[in-house]
Amino acid sequence: MSVKGFFNNWIVKNLLLAIIIVAVLIVGTSFLLKALTRHNEEIRVPDFSNMTVSEARTAALAHNVRIDVTDSVYIKRMARGAVYRQVPEAGSRVKKGRRIALTINSVLPKKITMPNLIGYSARQAKAELSSRGLNLGKLIYVNDIATNNVLAQMLDNMEIEPGTPIESESSIDLVVGLSRFDNKTYIPTLYGTKYLSAIDAVHNNSLNIRKISFDNTVKSYNDTLNSFVYRQEPDTSSVTPHLMGSEMTLYFTLDESKIPEPQIDSLSLDAEYGE
Repeated sequence: MSVKGFFNNWIVKNLLLAIIIVAVLIVGTSFLLKALTRHNEEIRVPDFSNMTVSEARTAALAHNVRIDVTDSVYIKRMARGAVYRQVPEAGSRVKKGRRIALTINSVLPKKITMPNLIGYSARQAKAELSSRGLNLGKLIYVNDIATNNVLAQMLDNMEIEPGTPIESESSIDLVVGLSRFDNKTYIPTLYGTKYLSAIDAVHNNSLNIRKISFDNTVKSYNDTLNSFVYRQEPDTSSVTPHLMGSEMTLYFTLDESKIPEPQIDSLSLDAEYGE
C-alpha cells in the first residue's frame, strides 16, 4: 500500500483525527488550569504583626490576600486588639486571594484566680504561676530558717489573698526565706540565650531582674520573644558568689554578630593540660 493510500484509509484517518483531538484537549486543559489556578503567580505574605485588624485589612487588600481573625490570646505587654500571630507566616509565598488566619491580642483581659503559694519552694511557686498564666515578678528575701520557702505573695506591693481574681499575665512578687547558712548563688552565663529562657535562668538562680534593654533590631513582641542576650551585668568574668536576690541587667538583640565569643578559662586549660 502506498503512503497516500495509507493516509486515505478511513481507519487511519479516524485514528489520526482522534489523536489530534486528544492532543488539543490536553493542551487546552493545561492552559485553562494554569489560568484558573494562576500558575506561577505567587505573592509574598505581608507581615501583619502588631497591626490593628483595620490596618491588617488595608494591608491585605493592597497585597491581594484575605484575612480572617480566627483566635485570640491575652498578652498584657502587647497592645489590645493587635495581631499576635498569622498563618501562613510573613514572607511565605502564596496564591493571590489566599486567606490568612490571624490571632489577635484580646481587647478584654482574661481573669485568673490567684493560687495559694505559701509554703511552696520558689521554684515550685514559679511553675504554679506559669501554669495559671501569671508571671513571677521579684524574689524578696527576708531572714528565715528555710531558704527559698515562700512566706507571702504580693501584687502591686500588697499581699494578695488566694482566690482573688486578677488579670492574666500579672506579675506576682514572692517574699521568700533566706537562711544565713545558705544565701549565696552564682551569676549564670546567658550570652545567646533567648528572652524567656534568660528570664527563667535569672529566677532559677535566685536572682532578680533590675532592667531589661533592647537594641533597635527588636521592634515587635515577636521580636522580643526571639531576641537573645548579647550583654549582661554582672557578667561572668568573676566566679565570686552573690547574695540571693541580687539583680541583673540584660541586653537583648536579634543581631547574632553582637554575641561575644566565649572566653577560655586559663585555669581550666592549665588543669586540662596538667600545668
